Amino acid sequence: MPLIESTVDRNGETFVRNREEMLACIQRFRDVEDKVRASEEARRGRYDERGQILPRERVSLLLDRGSPFLEISTLCGYGHHDDTDGSLAGGNTIIGIGYVTGVRCLIVASNSAIKGGTMTPWGVQKTLRCQEIAMENKLPVVSLIESGGANLLYQAELFIPGGKTFANQARLSAMGIPQVTVVHGSSTAGGAYMPGLSDHVVMVRGNSKVFLAGPPLLKSATGEVATDEELGGADMHGTQAGTTEYLAENDVDGIRLAREIVAGLGWNERQTPTRTSAFTPPRHDIDELCGIVPADYRKPFDCREVIARVVDGSEFMEFKADLDQQTICGRGRIEGHTVGFIGNNGPITTKGANKAGQFIQLCCQSNTPIVYLMNTTGYMVGTESEQNGMVKHGSKMIQAVANASVPQITIVMGGSFGAGNYGMCGRGFGPRFIFAWPNSRTSVMGGEQAAGVMAIITEEKMVKAGQPVDQDKLTAMKQKIIDQFDAESDALAATARLFDDGLIDPRDTRRVLAFTLSICRDAEIRDLHPNSFGVARF
Repeated sequence: MPLIESTVDRNGETFVRNREEMLACIQRFRDVEDKVRASEEARRGRYDERGQILPRERVSLLLDRGSPFLEISTLCGYGHHDDTDGSLAGGNTIIGIGYVTGVRCLIVASNSAIKGGTMTPWGVQKTLRCQEIAMENKLPVVSLIESGGANLLYQAELFIPGGKTFANQARLSAMGIPQVTVVHGSSTAGGAYMPGLSDHVVMVRGNSKVFLAGPPLLKSATGEVATDEELGGADMHGTQAGTTEYLAENDVDGIRLAREIVAGLGWNERQTPTRTSAFTPPRHDIDELCGIVPADYRKPFDCREVIARVVDGSEFMEFKADLDQQTICGRGRIEGHTVGFIGNNGPITTKGANKAGQFIQLCCQSNTPIVYLMNTTGYMVGTESEQNGMVKHGSKMIQAVANASVPQITIVMGGSFGAGNYGMCGRGFGPRFIFAWPNSRTSVMGGEQAAGVMAIITEEKMVKAGQPVDQDKLTAMKQKIIDQFDAESDALAATARLFDDGLIDPRDTRRVLAFTLSICRDAEIRDLHPNSFGVARF
């Protein structure tokens, strides 16, 4: 397979400036993640007093030591609702994919160290997205629960979507995907159905509280007086109600039991062994990505330089290389996985759309997953482009993306504008996974273009009404629009709204792609044993 010969000058002024700016972008989102960690750590004393461990430590104990863990949407809800400085970002949940006794699982942990683990509107959306990941990729779900339930201040935004999380639990069970839940503390009201709908439940003596109505609500509604333990303690559920199958003595013991349950599923015993092809690392250092890709989305770069640092041996068979230089298509391998790549070196032209559409169909024919490396201003506009059928040809590409039968994984490397977001398999097109770099921008168009459009429309209205054109007013309006678009299209703003599955350091791109590709591969060959309604307790 042909090698990609890199032309990057590591000592050049552009490379050095790009690297400094990209490292600053990375540090910016890492600083927000650190704020969340600091908020958790501030609660350690209370956990120690109760004989508990912090939620993130529960996750660490659950995971196989030294195994990879891909956390999802760490900054979900950043800047929304109660979060004013980033310290409450993450939707009050810790969710990711990792290994438990050798079984790859989706892990969901209530972050009870922040706002008592109460569910925020964006936290509910994050949970829904991760349940979708579990269904698509046939991943067992292990949940570590301690939550005050819904944040009642935002009930109007989360009540109905929250119901879908329970529906998904029932569907996961019916699909044959097991759900193991450890209740470390409170799981009340609607949250009581979370363990109730799980297939295997562990409760911690003295700490677990699972009931539809707590003592205050019960007294208010019926006048009955009862203790937490009588209403929903672990011993009651274990000896009378039968809601739990296992009783643990403390957090650590509960996690031990969860690991033993997962080990006893025999999940990998029925799996057809997969061959892992030998591979060589890229010939070019992936660390160089920070110097190759400018932090400013308006500055171009060659996506082949990214591919050269991601694929095995820096080998890449380009498809129709001479037809169009704006849309790059071709095949390579990532840790032995054969992959089709579609990348952007500019706007998508009619020829580029046709090339990509054909390439997607060929990937589906050969059952080859597709990786999109997105950095586009959108589809080409202009009289020539329109007359050449840009709408028609762009639609064919979008049809191919929407109906592709193979896993599609998207990395947003820079610009993600207009219909280019659609054609490059943005969130709305259901990629199996989508991650973004911290320099990325996602919007219907750039702020300058939006401001220009609105200025022209406003000026035409003034002229039509016979009013004098106030240039100062137009200038102020344009700047306001630019500022708004810049704020709303920022990588942190996009990831807060779950436009992606999280921000990643560009230097982690190959590892993230290899991990997610292996998840997709395993899902394809795994047989499930579904039933009609899921497993119910009797």
